[in-house]
Amino acid sequence: MQTIDALNGWLISDGRLLGDEIQIVSTYCESLQRMGIPLSRVRIGQRYSNPLISAWGIIWAPEGTQTYTVDAGILDTQAWRGSPFEHVVATRSSLRKRLMDMDLSDAHSVYVELAENGVTDFLAMPLEYGDGAVQGTSFSTTGPDGFTDAQVAMIEDTRHALASALEPIAMRKSQVSLLQTYLGDGPAREIGQGHIRRGEHKTVSAAILFADLRGFTAKSETWTEARLLEVMGDYFEMVVGPVQDAGGDVLKFMGDGVLAVFEEKTGAAQACEAAVSAASRSMGNLQEYNAARRRDGGEEIAFVIGVDFGEVTFGNIGSSGRLDFTVVGPAVNVAARVQGLCKEKDETCLLTADVARHVSAQVEALGDHAIRGLDHEIGIFRLPFPDG
Repeated sequence: MQTIDALNGWLISDGRLLGDEIQIVSTYCESLQRMGIPLSRVRIGQRYSNPLISAWGIIWAPEGTQTYTVDAGILDTQAWRGSPFEHVVATRSSLRKRLMDMDLSDAHSVYVELAENGVTDFLAMPLEYGDGAVQGTSFSTTGPDGFTDAQVAMIEDTRHALASALEPIAMRKSQVSLLQTYLGDGPAREIGQGHIRRGEHKTVSAAILFADLRGFTAKSETWTEARLLEVMGDYFEMVVGPVQDAGGDVLKFMGDGVLAVFEEKTGAAQACEAAVSAASRSMGNLQEYNAARRRDGGEEIAFVIGVDFGEVTFGNIGSSGRLDFTVVGPAVNVAARVQGLCKEKDETCLLTADVARHVSAQVEALGDHAIRGLDHEIGIFRLPFPDG
């Protein structure tokens, strides 16, 4: 691929079929180098169709190629506003800056940082996709003379072919990230593997965690909608982060309830320890949150957690026109009932005996209790927390 035409031909044929962004970008940049373009760094940003992650991308340098992700909040910062990528996305046009000739005293921080790293010439170029999305790509050189105008034209001549090679990958990544965001890693993996027919399911052993915000009905009648949504967001964040960090999947937000699953991978102890760790960290987050509310005169909140362990079934349920990937089974029902028992017993976090026997945490037996839906009593244990 010693010509732009040959490179473009590869990008829209064999390159596109690779499905590997690292290999595509590495081959692309190395080909440009062999054509005499003095590249020192190439960055290709890709917007996610995801409310939590704003972008991912690939960075190429002579020493290697790697991917990165960017949180959604970056679009509200000075790092984005006025940046070269914002320019190419907003205007769908390229932007070139010969840094060796620029007055950097009032320049965007991107240019200042590039110049400090020895970059002499910089080109930002848009990649346009079939759905109307625009991605940003940048090319830097530390060569003493920068890029020639002919070299800039050569790079720009590749932009549609490069977009063709990367668009299928970008679409797949957005699809996977959306499935993970709305369904959790486990269901996203199952759906990604084609397990999408109604009634298709698999049975696994798992720890089930149910969390519920106390006093939600009363709060919804007295708080403004904005205040209610803000507090619910705080509450969900307190629970979801620990669940995900412990390797669990949040399958459902049900009003003010959270349903999380910790699938057994190496044994019952692993799943139960993960669920209890998530519960403990969630309650620690609540204590910190309420301590802050006391300091600033705000209103404290409370939530409760119930945990059970047993066999559950992942599967697709619904009608012929609408499916939902969910989890069902006795352990799901028991965890929900145990969470409800917290309110009756004025407890914060309760575990069943099937969980307690598998964890190293110090738990306190509260005796056997009747659980609605079961024809026998089960052992209930308290996961204690220091007063916060």
